[in-house]
Amino acid sequence: MPGPATHASEPCRVIGGERKRYEYPRYFFTNLSDDIVHLFTQSLELVGVDWKKANAYNISVARKASVALMDTHVGPKY
Repeated sequence: MPGPATHASEPCRVIGGERKRYEYPRYFFTNLSDDIVHLFTQSLELVGVDWKKANAYNISVARKASVALMDTHVGPKY
């Protein structure tokens, strides 16, 4: 049975930038396991997706071309 460090591992696609009066899609990935976050970011790099570490447990994919790649590989989530 997975523990708390392994749940919520599916990327989440959101629309950001509402305060700036423009919208752009981006993905977030959250996991408490450093190993799983590392596997995820390695996979992103293998398919050419640019990512940034938002904080210790969150990965952000916000560049337009990278979001398009995620939509291709994962499928858009609305």
